[in-house]
Amino acid sequence: MRRLIRCLLLLLYVTLGAAPALLGSSFEGGAAWAQQRAQGPDYERWELIASRAEDAIDASRASTAALEEMRDQLADWRDIFFSAQNLNADAIATARAQLQALGPPPEDGTSEDSEIAEQRERLNEELARLRAPRQRAEIAYGRADGMIQAIDRIIRERQTEEFLELGPSPLNPEHWPDGISALVTAFEGVRQEVARSLASETQYTETRQKLPITVLLAIIGVILMVRGRYWVELLVRMIMARDTLSVRWIVTLAVSAGEIIVPFIGFIAFSEALYISGLVGLKGDLILKALTPSVLIFLVARWLALRCFPRSDKLRLPLILDAPDRKAGRLYGGALGFVIAVFYFIKRAAEFDNWSVEASNVILFPVIVLAGLLLARLARILVKHSDAAAQSEDYDTYRNRLTRLLARVLYILAIVSPLLAAIGYFKAAVSMMLPSLLSLLLLAALLVIQRIIAEIYVLLTRHRGGTSDELAPVLMGFGIVILSVPLFALIWGARVADLSEMWSKFTRGFTIGDFTLSPTIFLTLGIVFTMGYVLTRLLQGTLRNTVLPKTKMDPGGANALVSGIGYVGIFLAAIIAITAAGIDLSSLAIVAGALSVGIGFGLQNIVSNFVSGIILLIERPISQGDWIEVGGLHGTVKEISVRSTRIETFDRSDLIIPNADFVSGTVTNYTRGNTVGRVIVPVGVAYGTDTRKVEKILLEVGEGHPMVLANPAPYVVFRRFGADSLDFEIRAILRDVNWILRVQSEMNHEIARRFAEEGIEIPFAQRDIWLRNPEALTQGRGEPRGDEISERAPDEAASDRTAPAQLTDEDAADGSMAPGDGEGDSR
Repeated sequence: MRRLIRCLLLLLYVTLGAAPALLGSSFEGGAAWAQQRAQGPDYERWELIASRAEDAIDASRASTAALEEMRDQLADWRDIFFSAQNLNADAIATARAQLQALGPPPEDGTSEDSEIAEQRERLNEELARLRAPRQRAEIAYGRADGMIQAIDRIIRERQTEEFLELGPSPLNPEHWPDGISALVTAFEGVRQEVARSLASETQYTETRQKLPITVLLAIIGVILMVRGRYWVELLVRMIMARDTLSVRWIVTLAVSAGEIIVPFIGFIAFSEALYISGLVGLKGDLILKALTPSVLIFLVARWLALRCFPRSDKLRLPLILDAPDRKAGRLYGGALGFVIAVFYFIKRAAEFDNWSVEASNVILFPVIVLAGLLLARLARILVKHSDAAAQSEDYDTYRNRLTRLLARVLYILAIVSPLLAAIGYFKAAVSMMLPSLLSLLLLAALLVIQRIIAEIYVLLTRHRGGTSDELAPVLMGFGIVILSVPLFALIWGARVADLSEMWSKFTRGFTIGDFTLSPTIFLTLGIVFTMGYVLTRLLQGTLRNTVLPKTKMDPGGANALVSGIGYVGIFLAAIIAITAAGIDLSSLAIVAGALSVGIGFGLQNIVSNFVSGIILLIERPISQGDWIEVGGLHGTVKEISVRSTRIETFDRSDLIIPNADFVSGTVTNYTRGNTVGRVIVPVGVAYGTDTRKVEKILLEVGEGHPMVLANPAPYVVFRRFGADSLDFEIRAILRDVNWILRVQSEMNHEIARRFAEEGIEIPFAQRDIWLRNPEALTQGRGEPRGDEISERAPDEAASDRTAPAQLTDEDAADGSMAPGDGEGDSR
């Protein structure tokens, strides 16, 4: 319980920045800390405290509590000296700037102007005077820090010796009477107090007068302790009977807290009944005060066990277990809570009655053995969950490995801790067993908290599918785990002073040369850069959605302008953030210069693509929405980023092309400036057909299409006398070249219809095949053949002509994308 209280104190210290008095320092030390902050260090008083601390450290005879108090005072003084190191900072900076303005003194032996030399000497003396308080504070800071480290070393050595101390074995029968006698004495003392109270006539009369209220409170307390938990569980089941929405789960979780509150109220009522009766004496009061936190620990442990091993399987279970295993988990979890409560109660009782070491060991040994058995059973349940999770894709394998590792650790603790206690290393056994039980409670609490975060996220985002694939709840859960690390450290024996020391070093940062990095610098850097980044995005959004649509700028130019503003804004945000954080980039110039060569070789492709991206945005040879061809690939430009350009092909796949390929390679832009383009539709007719008639029909087809421009007018070309046909071409200018495939298809349909009406034949290729020595084909069959047989057969190939292909993606069914100046295939 002390460690839990220390955990709460540490959280208050970290969150609220509490004064050092909160961590156990004396009121006098806290007042001195505040006074010295305002008026500067009182070195005379510091010498007295430092001398006393050095004597105590050299003698190493002070108690641990005295050393802890002395350490707190030294930590207060160290903070004072740390603040004093910044005295006269502005004046020192001014003096250094003046000296820098005077320049360095001459080194070649020449004399310097007397006024400049006098001014330089005066500034050096002033600088030395201003730096004297800082140097004195630095020396005192080092002295205080050294004494603090010495005290920490003494306390750690004592803790180690205590951990390895070999005490009386609880298995020795000689010590059993001591344990029995201690228990009998404790209960006998309570009985004697009650008997003395009843023997007193006055107290007896007062007890009889208050008997009704005493009995009423006692009955209420007993009923709430016995039945209160079941009433709350019944209410929870009624709420969850309808559905399993996140809001209902959160409500039931809040209601289920009554399983802790209602029985605890019952215990308080029962305790109050005992106090009202007047039968509670000094020892009874101590026992009730020890029982109060013990009962609370048991109730919390039982509640956590019910959350980790729920009765209902309607919602997603925290662990993959069947109903019998979950029931066993609830039983073992509640039993472990009972063991922790008994640990705490016996330790307090031992302090009250001054039990001997032998008596304490004998009484606590059965509790340790019981805890070991429960840990082994709980580890077996975790192994079952791990085996089931290994076969499920919904659970992370890394978490599964951690669970299996935890089960193995519990097995080891269940064996080692009782064994050490039996040998006589009782403090070591308790130092291993009790923190293990408390850690399990904290792990269960973290599991419940992560579930709460997930359900709240589902409630806010209305993401009914779950949160297993969402990043936000995972990051929040990870943050909760990080925040719990100090609690785990305190549970396992870390002192609050150790954690406060680590926090103090973390907040002060670390020094590299003349520059100090601290969390304040990183926080300032992050906040300022985030603000600049958000403002840049807001400006980009305003330009893209409000300003630029009202101008005559084309979409490509607007996209280039918005992207350029984004790059400039992020760069300025980074520079302003670095300046606001106080980071001196000049100190990094040497390191950057040394690394620039290696970085240049390693990142030359990235830098080349980045520069190429800037060139593309400035020159705009391609813009967003253009239909381009690069490296034999066709597509529409969708995005020009800092490193690459994204192109969407005709089959709706994305091509990520480095920007350097656009600058150094050849790029065809079919829609640069406008979408007007030419279409060529080839067609062949049989020999003997009237060519003028064919020309007239084709010209009518070209002129009749709505996408063809009238100026310049379409025309027909009689290209050549082909091997199988007379080859013609329709050449026309389209108002939108993106529809070229659709236009080619429609013109071909119209040509086929008109040729069929006019009786014009579209030929196909024919070939004569001559076979020599045909008997070689039928050799071995005994079928004599002639020496020469000629056969005439139609060629199975459609044509030996191959039109030059400009685009292989001819499946753009919607006609919104097509090649610009290609030749279609005709037969």
